[in-house]
Amino acid sequence: MSLKEFAALLALLLGAAPIASADTLQLKDRAALTGTLLAEKPDAVVLDIGYTVLVVPRHSIASITRNGSTPAPAAPAASFIPAPSNTVATVNVPPQLYYSTLLTSPARDVSSLVKQIGEAVVQVRTPGGLGSGFFLNAEGYLITNFHVIEGETEISVEVYHQKDGQLDRETYKQVKIIAINKFHDLALLRIEDKNAPPFKFITLGNSDLLNVGDPVFAVGSPLGLERTVTQGILSTKTRQMEGNLFLQTSTQINPGNSGGPLFNLAGEVVGVTNMKITFGEGLGFAIPVELVKNFLDHRDAFAYAADNPNNPYRYLEPPSRARVKSDKE
Repeated sequence: MSLKEFAALLALLLGAAPIASADTLQLKDRAALTGTLLAEKPDAVVLDIGYTVLVVPRHSIASITRNGSTPAPAAPAASFIPAPSNTVATVNVPPQLYYSTLLTSPARDVSSLVKQIGEAVVQVRTPGGLGSGFFLNAEGYLITNFHVIEGETEISVEVYHQKDGQLDRETYKQVKIIAINKFHDLALLRIEDKNAPPFKFITLGNSDLLNVGDPVFAVGSPLGLERTVTQGILSTKTRQMEGNLFLQTSTQINPGNSGGPLFNLAGEVVGVTNMKITFGEGLGFAIPVELVKNFLDHRDAFAYAADNPNNPYRYLEPPSRARVKSDKE
């Protein structure tokens, strides 16, 4: 199926016709997305950015520029209720944490994908070792493995910025732990350096759409060899280990790859690499991206607590016995 046919099919599924190319979505977090506007829904906009298709919520869009025309304010979401004319409504809209695709985009070659998404893959360093990670948005939010930062209080992130055709390594040391889930081996971090630029980020795909035998590839820092690309196939989708289901892949995974992205050939993240069987070759494993989305969507439940760093949950205080007794009286 050609890209044009794919776009038309997607628009048909969403009940809208394709719109002209060279459209720009100006986001409320000051970032912008440019591509082909495929469809508009009351609560979301579908944009083809060349190598993937994004579904962007209305509440994250400040304005829409269609084919170079004057920017138009984004239509309100269906749940938005306009304020009366004699009042002023103030709405605090948080930045979009991550972007995901509705359907898998057409496949491309690994070489061109790595050039396009390579800046979004980072190296996570701690006094105890190193791992990999990847950006979810331009604001500096990134995913890595819990075991990469477990028990650590000093974390730095090395980012490779593209400048004048060269890759320039920059180290950021103001890194905050936002949420952790040690049971699924996931951690959400954020770079908070004051002079940090907007970061290149990666789109999350759909691991449920994968088939056994599909080509996949990983980008990470095995044994500290940063920006290493390895390729293989999906060996199985449901390998059970220690009570959890993992994606098994023949893609080479080594220490240092932990927390890095596993991609499909559309350049979408389908898993987070986290382990391998040491006495074999081509036996790598990744956390399915659906678990990553669940972790991000419910990150408040996994909020990092400085007083108990190993606890992935926040519990409410139980009622005291004295209070219970007084209530009965």
